[in-house]
Amino acid sequence: MARSALLNVMVQAAVKAGKSLSRDFGEVQNLQVSMKGPGDFVSQADRKAEKLVREELLKARPTYGFLGEESEEIKGTDGAHRWIVDPLDGTTNFLHGIPQFCVSIGLERNNEMVAGVIYNPAMDELYTAERGNGAFLNDRRLRVASRRVLSDALIGCYIPHLGLGNHGKFLVEQRHVMGEAAGVRSFGASALDLAAVAAGRFDGVWFNDLSAWDIAAGLVMIREAGGYASDWNGGNAILETGTVVAGNEHIHKALMEVAHRPVPSR
Repeated sequence: MARSALLNVMVQAAVKAGKSLSRDFGEVQNLQVSMKGPGDFVSQADRKAEKLVREELLKARPTYGFLGEESEEIKGTDGAHRWIVDPLDGTTNFLHGIPQFCVSIGLERNNEMVAGVIYNPAMDELYTAERGNGAFLNDRRLRVASRRVLSDALIGCYIPHLGLGNHGKFLVEQRHVMGEAAGVRSFGASALDLAAVAAGRFDGVWFNDLSAWDIAAGLVMIREAGGYASDWNGGNAILETGTVVAGNEHIHKALMEVAHRPVPSR
């Protein structure tokens, strides 16, 4: 699979940070004896991974902006390009020794996502996508699943955690989707949930209350795999609103309708 120079830079940064996270992941289990130890350790692993990614990306493209979860945004002098990075998506999984976490890197050009890399080092799964060139898992071309009705579909979601998100709203949405879909799942790492749609593992997803770095890379994956992704209003203000509905044409449309249903009166 041929990659552009920019995509190669992103892959190199993601893999380098992923190797660092893999080493730290091996130590997490030894820290479970205390509450403070693991939390502090994972925060350090997160910041270290972002530093590695930032250094690799800005070394290759020093004029680009940089938005990461763990540091101040760098505006850049380019004006047109911005890296959007989550150095450790799935932090709670990582903390609990669950091998479902990733490094996520998206490239935005003139307010449009044009490339994405999502790397799960524990599974050695590397998702890549570039606008116009398709989406891949390692070297395998990806296509979204072809199921047309929710009753056959496995749907991914983001379950809001303690202190974040509107739990009541989510529970209503979940009730609606569970009543129509074959099943509902959450991997606990939103970037991997989006990648799972591109890979056809999930038929669709709906998300609320996310940050740009949770979503950016996955948007390119889904669209390059032939899928649809929009905000809750059917538009493209996904990074601004933190909302996503995604799937193939039919599942996307069905999810938009089902998850938007009003709160039942009884």
